[in-house]
Amino acid sequence: MGSKRALLVGINYPGTKAELKGCHNDVERMRRCLVDRFGFDEGDIRVLVDAEPSAPQPTGANIRKALARLVGDARPGDFLFFHYSGHGTRLPAETGQDDDTGYDECIVPSDMNLITDQDFRELVQKVPDNCLFTIVSDSCHSGGLLDSAKEQIGNSTRQNRTQSGEREERPDSGSGTSFRSFLKETVRDVFESEGIRIPHSHSHHGGDDQDEAYAQPTGNGRTKNRSLPLSTLIEMLKEQTGKDDIDVGSIRMTLFNMFGDDASPKIKKFMKVMLGKFNQGQSGEYGGGVMGMVGALAQEFLKAKLEGNKEEAFKPALEQEVHSVDEVYAGTKAWAPNNGILISGCQTNQTSADATTAQGVSFGALSNAIQTILAEKHGKVTNKDLVMNAREALSKQGYTQQPGLYCRDEHVHVAFIC
Repeated sequence: MGSKRALLVGINYPGTKAELKGCHNDVERMRRCLVDRFGFDEGDIRVLVDAEPSAPQPTGANIRKALARLVGDARPGDFLFFHYSGHGTRLPAETGQDDDTGYDECIVPSDMNLITDQDFRELVQKVPDNCLFTIVSDSCHSGGLLDSAKEQIGNSTRQNRTQSGEREERPDSGSGTSFRSFLKETVRDVFESEGIRIPHSHSHHGGDDQDEAYAQPTGNGRTKNRSLPLSTLIEMLKEQTGKDDIDVGSIRMTLFNMFGDDASPKIKKFMKVMLGKFNQGQSGEYGGGVMGMVGALAQEFLKAKLEGNKEEAFKPALEQEVHSVDEVYAGTKAWAPNNGILISGCQTNQTSADATTAQGVSFGALSNAIQTILAEKHGKVTNKDLVMNAREALSKQGYTQQPGLYCRDEHVHVAFIC
């Protein structure tokens, strides 16, 4: 049997607008579970949490480096595991034409240096044959976090939404209806992240907000969801940069400006294409909706950079390989992950709960369900069994979030982790 290695990340964002309570506990419980149930060696488990300022922090750069090392050292027969507990968010895809959910689902490191669904797909692509990489993301909007993976349980991807009879609006439709729907969801997220539920209308127009669910509080405890609304993300980016002109259309450019070479590869590719458009003078070819906003804002951003003789600032973007514009806007369609398994805390349009009991014990709802199920079942628990049992348990507890399973057909019935 090959080696077993894991990376566990828990982010509570202490002292910020985004503060959570249960993520460190999730990671510690999973660490003990890996050792006691699955036979991992302590030395083969890397933990990144934002508990002690003097310790390595779960920043975007540190998480990427740890994931790259986890996959880079892998050999056939190995079992790899990544558990993430923290905030999730989603950016409207630049055109939405080819992305399988219409959004860039992201996890939110402690420094806001987002890691996208396509970053995870490219990571899993590097996993060697006969090596299995299991990802658990106990975060909001985590359905679809492994871009292009086959959805076995859930309705986050366009294919499954279509099969279930939901109508779909493309974010790049000329009418702008989808963008208005996205803005409405953003406002709703602000309230629901603070525990205020906004009723959802079920119109005949469909749209991504139609089935969005809220992580319900249970018992006498307290429940907050693990969604970082774009409005809060923007506020935190403004605080970090000291700039007041950041909005939805400039988030990607702001992240590139802040983190440079440490930014998401997807964001660096996006900036390379934007620079190319600027240099070619294609000012009128960005289209409407989100892409139109991004195009106009990109011109101002790039113009300021170039006039300041800061071409060197674009080097991390220029060094990226971009095979087509479609790859930058919504990701390539030809490849789906072979050796990756994603268990998501919820669907892409749902939130995952961060709960605190009346006794003061905090945890993520999915993480707690996983630990409960594994404690009750001493034999083999397949990926499908785990997700279906988690769905049932969370429903009985009053949560509306629905965990999902994303993987190839042959991995549906293999044992969870190893």
